[in-house]
Amino acid sequence: MQTLSITSLIKDSPSAVAILDTELRFAGNSRVWLNDFCPDYESIIGENYYQVIPHTKNILQPIFEECLENGSKNMNSGQKFIYPNGNEQWIKWKISAWTDSDEKIGGLIVLLEDVTETKRREELYAKAEEVARIGGWELDMTTNNIYWTDITKDIHEVPRDYEPNLESGINFYKKGEHRDLITNLVSNGIADGTPWDTELIIVTAKGKELWVRAKGEVVFTDGKCERLYGTFQDIDEKKRTELSLSKVSERLALATQGANVGIWDYDMVNNQLVWDDNMYRLYGINKNDFNGEYEAWQAGLHPDDKKRGDQEIAMAISGEKDFDTEFRVIWPNGEVRFIKATAVTQRDSNGKAIKMTGTNWDITELKNSQMMLAKSQESFFGAFENSDTGMAIVSISGKWIKVNQSLCSSLGYKEKELLKLTFQQITHPEDLQNDLDLLHQTIAGEIPSYQIGKRYFHKDGSVIHGILTVTAVRNINGKILHFISQITDITPQIENEKKLTRLVDITTEQNDSLLNFAHIVSHNLRSHSSNLSMLTNFLVKERSDNERKNLLGMLRGASDSLNETILHLNEVVQVKIGAIEKMKDINLYEAIKAVEKNLNLIIKEKKAVCEINVPKDLVIKGIPAYLDSIILNLITNSLKYSSPERPPLIQISSERKSSHIKVSFKDNGLGIDLKRHNDKLFGMYKTFHRNKDAKGIGLFITKNQMEAMNGKIEVESTVDVGSVFILYFEKPLT
Repeated sequence: MQTLSITSLIKDSPSAVAILDTELRFAGNSRVWLNDFCPDYESIIGENYYQVIPHTKNILQPIFEECLENGSKNMNSGQKFIYPNGNEQWIKWKISAWTDSDEKIGGLIVLLEDVTETKRREELYAKAEEVARIGGWELDMTTNNIYWTDITKDIHEVPRDYEPNLESGINFYKKGEHRDLITNLVSNGIADGTPWDTELIIVTAKGKELWVRAKGEVVFTDGKCERLYGTFQDIDEKKRTELSLSKVSERLALATQGANVGIWDYDMVNNQLVWDDNMYRLYGINKNDFNGEYEAWQAGLHPDDKKRGDQEIAMAISGEKDFDTEFRVIWPNGEVRFIKATAVTQRDSNGKAIKMTGTNWDITELKNSQMMLAKSQESFFGAFENSDTGMAIVSISGKWIKVNQSLCSSLGYKEKELLKLTFQQITHPEDLQNDLDLLHQTIAGEIPSYQIGKRYFHKDGSVIHGILTVTAVRNINGKILHFISQITDITPQIENEKKLTRLVDITTEQNDSLLNFAHIVSHNLRSHSSNLSMLTNFLVKERSDNERKNLLGMLRGASDSLNETILHLNEVVQVKIGAIEKMKDINLYEAIKAVEKNLNLIIKEKKAVCEINVPKDLVIKGIPAYLDSIILNLITNSLKYSSPERPPLIQISSERKSSHIKVSFKDNGLGIDLKRHNDKLFGMYKTFHRNKDAKGIGLFITKNQMEAMNGKIEVESTVDVGSVFILYFEKPLT
């Protein structure tokens, strides 16, 4: 056991040492202790250690307790303490118990040393090695064993307890030139002390190839190699970047040469212009004929571009704008070439321009192509604007990009109006899907173009018939830029075809009517003629006055029937004569109300309801007399053939269509069995109910009157439910 007197002289100790009693109160201390650990105290005798130096308590308290209890010692080469204010301090210590004369533990001797600077340097070195991936190694030639630092082991991807030797260390290098080179370098170092510094590839324990920088030094003693040591650094990322840049630089050199791109430097301070070999080729001059001054470059410019070239150089120097321009140069043989030039300006610390570095490349072919393209575009747009065919440039979304005047005229829009629309908005709904299907096939590359017949809506609502031809315009990558659409207006031809078809239909109907008329004349007149002849013969032979009187009455009735038949036939003939010339604009509502007024007594007698759902301003094109006859006939038929089970209800409605006006006469009467009578519904002298007033002439004449006005009549009917007669009239032109 150790016996110490508290009064021992420790004040002048060169170390920070303190004597503590069993209560950890200071019994003595050196001046160095006060300076290093208690600068705010003049004396700490009698003070508790934790009160004076509280920030070490967490770590030192268990150590103090153990030393006091066991009389043991504790040493530490450096422990980091982080204080509440964030400061860090490394403290090295040696702690041991002291005993009194009775060998009883009287307290502790504490020796502290602030090693913060040393540890901080070590920590920084370790961090630097870790960040830079620099490890160390040492070879003991007497044992042939190699020592690797942790970083070196990490680079080789081996565990921390790995123990390499010279052979295994060399075998990590990639087989071939890399392993051969390191073997030679180590051998030469051992033989003659030659150091090395090289970059090679190793294959790690996990099979990964890494570029490393290996440095080695040799220590000789009495002419014999005793030790080798050095550093080992992971440079894989840096090396691969360098190699990649080297390849890029090589490619760039080849590319600039192949693309005929020149690189130049202009030293403004010394008025020195440096060109690479491509620059001389771009300007068509020999290297020996160029003196490397700004004026020499300027001399090769086209006279019309010199002033602008000087101005753009001046603006780049002043910082007003970057140097990015095009100009012409004249070769010594008189040939003119177009040059594209760009450059960056370098400046000194004061912002003064001192150097420009840039590139030149020949764009003559591009310029020629652009001029040819401009002429081609001019030609195209000239043809586009002046074409009699409607033409448009249309985006993929269907929006008009550009339209010509012919298309505007066909569709009735001004150019600005049409450009606000898409083709979908003015396409007839029945034709849209077919167009879109073909458009999608073109976009998908399945077809290069397509042509279809298609209907468009004119601005006034009328239908325009056209032949649409669509061609896709693609860029060099095959991507569609837009479509060229040609729209040939064939509305006049379609209308003529319709008129011709209608004329053929009318002619056919006329022939059928004539044939029907001939049959009627042949049958009805022959019947009347035979009846009259027979009655006349009876009258001549009859002697009885009463019989003769009776026969005269029968003869008068037969004569009246003949006259009625002739009147009907004459009415049918008159319907077709001069009908078109009599066509006028007629207010439909007023025409219906006029007929309703004339039939007012009959309507009241039948207790019928007549609902007129027709706009008061609705105008149709027709013949007034025919229209009155048609309305009269349809209303009287509804009253005549009403159901005895319910009051008559007549509903008259209208609907505006794009090309015509549709008018419906609906009733709730007896109805017609269309399965039985559909084919003869509008035939002459055809009746479908046992009505004594039915003559079978009204619907026949109504149909002829509608057709004479370029219209038509249709019927929908259900027995004991009612009938709907649908009339189609022409719309007025305005």
